[in-house]
Amino acid sequence: MRRRVFVTGMLLLPLVAKGKEIEFPRVKPKPLLLFPRDHGAHPEYRNEWWYVTGWLSNSRQEDLGFQITFFRTRLPWEDENPSRFAPRQAILAHAAISDPRLGRLRHDERAARAALGLAGAEEKVAKVWVDDWQFDFANGMYNVKIESEKTAMELAFNPRGVVLQGDAGFSRKGRRAEEASYYYSQPQLAVRGSANGEAVSGTAWLDHEWSSRYLAPEAAGWDWAGINLTDGGSLMAFRIRGKDGGVHFAPPGVSFEVLRTWKSPRTGASYPVSVLLNGRYRLQPLMDDQELDARRSTGTIYWEGAVRAFDGAREAGCGYLELTGYWKPMRL
Repeated sequence: MRRRVFVTGMLLLPLVAKGKEIEFPRVKPKPLLLFPRDHGAHPEYRNEWWYVTGWLSNSRQEDLGFQITFFRTRLPWEDENPSRFAPRQAILAHAAISDPRLGRLRHDERAARAALGLAGAEEKVAKVWVDDWQFDFANGMYNVKIESEKTAMELAFNPRGVVLQGDAGFSRKGRRAEEASYYYSQPQLAVRGSANGEAVSGTAWLDHEWSSRYLAPEAAGWDWAGINLTDGGSLMAFRIRGKDGGVHFAPPGVSFEVLRTWKSPRTGASYPVSVLLNGRYRLQPLMDDQELDARRSTGTIYWEGAVRAFDGAREAGCGYLELTGYWKPMRL
């Protein structure tokens, strides 16, 4: 079979004559998630990500935010080529540090096919990597290592109990039965290590989610917040926005009321960087410019930022706010 190569950002994939289109498995209600098995990859599903965010403090008691995400995607056609180099899965990764001293993100990205050891995601155990970037579970700890001039990080997280989101881990993302994901979180993770050469410690949040149809055709993107509360609790909320400007889907009781927007001087996209969450928690960004340009890997630009949560005048927690689909509608 004759092959050509095309470039999508940093990711090189052979262009082949399409074989049989894959029928991805559906996410179904009443899942039985088992651990540690389900910390690992689920390669039969179309999309999956391991997502770690948190707040760090250095020796000068300066606050930093960080975000590290590893994505796995299964390509939508069958490739009958038996070669280990044939592209069946791709691994992508984003890493960013929010540093108010700079006023914008330090960030970088990676992408590679899951072949020949260049990248991969193991089943039944938490281990995913691309090049020299890695997230895994070893010696009783989650570990992340990011080697980059822009965002070098080496962090270890104490594992905590699993929070099954939605209905026992089944999280609806739209009105159709197939618009859903399997989704769990591990909030309130104590973290220590180094970021850009400085010793740091703080608190983190881990999400793991996999799906075959995350967004409806009518959806533009989502707003998501994960907050570690000062009383030891946690709060996660999201809504899926429609291309018509309204809310396509949100779980009962979830609301995002826009308090203030910020317009990117680079892209012109406007983001609601301060919101009133569920009518109670006022989210304020660590800094306004936390826009992440990931066009070289996932082909999109989004806002991913460290925020403080206030309950009235009282600071009630801190975490992350993610705003996608404001630059252009999201495509997964």
